[in-house]
Amino acid sequence: MLGHLTGRLLLEREPYKVNQHAVIDACAETGTWIELNASPYRFDMDWRMWIYARSKGVKCVINCDAHRNEHAGFLRLGAGVARKGWLTKNEVMNTLPLVALKKELQKKRGG
Repeated sequence: MLGHLTGRLLLEREPYKVNQHAVIDACAETGTWIELNASPYRFDMDWRMWIYARSKGVKCVINCDAHRNEHAGFLRLGAGVARKGWLTKNEVMNTLPLVALKKELQKKRGG
């Protein structure tokens, strides 16, 4: 999984100047999942890029970026960002039933 794609901190730090389309294309080629960082200070990757990632078949993992127990609640915010980016539960790996998630992880290991 690729995390913190742009490194942005909303209202504090601009995103890295990275060609997000090229990174998404590389993730599509390698089967790499991309983190949707659900921290309200990040929301990285931006919801508009998820539409492109989805068109390329790139899967999402919602991460609450928890640094405290109460940050686990950010997962709900991440689900909202995923919906805004037109992602379905089938495209968000950590919404899969455990058996299906284990199967997807086995594919990553090559068997």
